[in-house]
Amino acid sequence: MNRLAVFLALFIQLLHAADSKPPAAQSKPPDDLFKDIDKTMAILEQITGWKVKHKVAAEWISREKLHQFVESRLKDEVKPEDVRIEQLTLRMFGLIPESFDLRKTTVDLVTEQAAAFYDYNRKRLFVLDTEDDPVERRVTLAHELAHALADQRFSLKKYMKGGTSSDDASTARQAVVEGQATWLMWAFLAQREGKIAEVPAAMVDMAAKVAQGSQDQFPVLAGAPLYIRESMMFPYTKGLLFQDAEFKKSGQKSFTDVFEHAPNSTQQILHPEIYEKGDKPKDVALADVAQPKQYRTLAEGSVGEFDHHILLSQFVDERTADDVAPLWRGGAFRLYETKQGKQPLLNYVSMWDSDETAARFMKLYRKILEGKWKQLKVTRETETELAGQGDYGPFRVWRSKNVVYSLEGGLH
Repeated sequence: MNRLAVFLALFIQLLHAADSKPPAAQSKPPDDLFKDIDKTMAILEQITGWKVKHKVAAEWISREKLHQFVESRLKDEVKPEDVRIEQLTLRMFGLIPESFDLRKTTVDLVTEQAAAFYDYNRKRLFVLDTEDDPVERRVTLAHELAHALADQRFSLKKYMKGGTSSDDASTARQAVVEGQATWLMWAFLAQREGKIAEVPAAMVDMAAKVAQGSQDQFPVLAGAPLYIRESMMFPYTKGLLFQDAEFKKSGQKSFTDVFEHAPNSTQQILHPEIYEKGDKPKDVALADVAQPKQYRTLAEGSVGEFDHHILLSQFVDERTADDVAPLWRGGAFRLYETKQGKQPLLNYVSMWDSDETAARFMKLYRKILEGKWKQLKVTRETETELAGQGDYGPFRVWRSKNVVYSLEGGLH
């Protein structure tokens, strides 16, 4: 969902805005990290087979300066109406509470999470001056220099824009970018310690667990809703596993393959075998909306396996999510609002691998409705239809073979 991947999109937009003025450089800390840039790039060149084309400029910044920069970019680049629409979409899916402040949390999250970032418009690397551990600094530097090297070979800006026709595909491309950089970061560390420049299976598993466990170190992230936390972690954890699977299959060639043949869905990231077969999500049409002239469209996009896994984890349980979400085959949404009164209407559809799975998901979606709304009054319930009243007005959920439709709110 392009609106449901808002934190990833805003993170990219805020840190890589083309006309942005970068934060002012800070005085250099005692540990002169930047002397290692050329040496680190040479090692990454050896691992990937990509030639270094030019030096990478780098600067230190303080967390305070970064906070000011992000706040300024959000103010300049994102209109208040856009933030309102983002929040409304997330609320309509039940993924954030009514009181959630998207704008403030975005600024706080980016400021809290960033240890460094590579600006692919200005071809410059910024490193936070708050990290005291020299090993952590060098690992962070390797991650960002992996971005710089990939950018010299493929243009990260062009690559990321290539997925905008599908927001689920955009999330998948972000997982390629961050997952590969994370993999190379660990491979760099292994080579630096005299080991083979790859990531052992035990390290891959540990890295994913460390990333998940690290949420406790970051109070803003730990206090965010499940979808926001998972959206922030997905590119690094699942992207790492995806890159590792591709490396085991194709070796050094895999670094180029995932850029030249980008995955088209989060499902392909989660299941590399689907990526390798080239299976794409199915196109599925939304239901017709009654009284269309009464509405204006606010947002629309795809709803992928990742999104469904979070919905099921949050409102049912993780075991069910693990069982059902991989059977997803396609999904989309469109958010409307009445021209008079601003009454929202969510139009959402999902396709599944079979009629039986769709029937199961429809029953599970009843639990999702019960969980995300304060009130649920059912007026009609059959094997193929559920209708009644919810927090945003009338709703109707129905199934046709392996497709489940839902209209929630509005005037219908």
